[in-house]
Amino acid sequence: MAADLEAGDEKPAIAESDSHDSRASQMNSATIQPEAKANIVDWDGPDDPQNPMNWPSWKRLIQVIFASAFLLTSNLAATMYAPGAAQLGEEFSITSSTLVSLTVSIYLCGFAFGPMFIAPLSELYGRLPIYHLCNVIYIGFTIGCALATNTGMFFAFRVLAGIAASGPLTVGGGTVADVIPPAQRGRAMSLFVTGPLLGPVLGPIIGGFTTQAIGWRWTFWLILIIVNRSVVHHSDFFLRETNAAVLLARKTTRLRTETGNTALVSKMDRGLTSRQLFLRAIVRPTKLLILSPIVLLLSLLTAFVFGLLFLLFTTFPAVFQEQYNFSTGVSGLSYLGVGLGMAFSLATFATLSDRLHKAAGDSPKPEERLKPMMWFMPLVPVGIFWYGWAADQKTHWIAPIIAANVVLRLLFGAFLPLAGPSLYANLGLGWGNSVLGFIGVAFVPVPLFFYRYGGWLRERFNMKL
Repeated sequence: MAADLEAGDEKPAIAESDSHDSRASQMNSATIQPEAKANIVDWDGPDDPQNPMNWPSWKRLIQVIFASAFLLTSNLAATMYAPGAAQLGEEFSITSSTLVSLTVSIYLCGFAFGPMFIAPLSELYGRLPIYHLCNVIYIGFTIGCALATNTGMFFAFRVLAGIAASGPLTVGGGTVADVIPPAQRGRAMSLFVTGPLLGPVLGPIIGGFTTQAIGWRWTFWLILIIVNRSVVHHSDFFLRETNAAVLLARKTTRLRTETGNTALVSKMDRGLTSRQLFLRAIVRPTKLLILSPIVLLLSLLTAFVFGLLFLLFTTFPAVFQEQYNFSTGVSGLSYLGVGLGMAFSLATFATLSDRLHKAAGDSPKPEERLKPMMWFMPLVPVGIFWYGWAADQKTHWIAPIIAANVVLRLLFGAFLPLAGPSLYANLGLGWGNSVLGFIGVAFVPVPLFFYRYGGWLRERFNMKL
């Protein structure tokens, strides 16, 4: 049904294409005529069951669970193979430790570049087609990794698998925003990020014993079994389209056919062509990254922490095998420290985030969600120093693992681990990690700075996107 615009609603931007000129002019006139109002398609009231925000709780929860499950499987692939990297290096005669590390971390290059075109496509065609298409491509290139016969082939399939795996990573947050109101997103996001945080921890544990028993290739076959049988198969039955703009566009198309009124237009239609929307979606995040100090510094901070995390993932097998004489399988258990730390962090965030948001009153500021980060950020450099010197001095193996509890996105994640072998070779585990620890100390004031001055910065650098 066509719905009226509220008096204070923001009017869409003027279209630049000829095909949308008349529609954009109609919707952007100073006074919207009654007949124009009647042609605007919206939800059938605030309780419209077709609106994803009004779906039953169980149905909305399923969407979040599947979004997290996709991320879990794609992140399993990021590190499940890590304990087998040395074995692949021997099979393919790779003598450079940097290249061996790159066989693990190059997957993240796909994570970095895939969202540049996947995110705009999800806005044009919806979340569901992206999930299904990326899963099919991901399965294909993961098979390629398992069957690779040389280094170049493996690198190509690995990065392409990463690009496909970035699809769920890119649109998953949108799925959560589509079905969960802002005041409830703390717990929902905690559930959502369980996949990307626990996946890289569970992966090496499974991969360590798999590699030791039946070889590195089987780490990829196991990923395929998990993805295909446990997630993709069931998503066909339970996953639904959640993008409100896409759903309203479909409703508009249906109503045009049923009523014969070709003037009907979705309330969320911006009057832009597909090409314009695609380009705008690519340019917008780049503008935010470059021109917003908040986005830039927080991106650098999370990139640094993510890079540290993957530095641990790529060096744990070597550190615990060389320093503590762990077998390939047992060395994978060292990742349990990171897993416990992440589980504790998720539980803490889920408990505190929504409470702090509600405690801020009727108009909470985004900075309120920075409080847990502000409180715990000092533990990051502490954990790095602890891990480095405990491993360097060969203290009991539990000491560096407890440090891993504390050390809790993407080009840093791909390339910082490459510096690990040479960094440790030149400076040792103690001073090598100390360098990273000092960098972590420099980032400690960032959350506090944004908590105090975030509101002023958002007003001062307010951009029209």
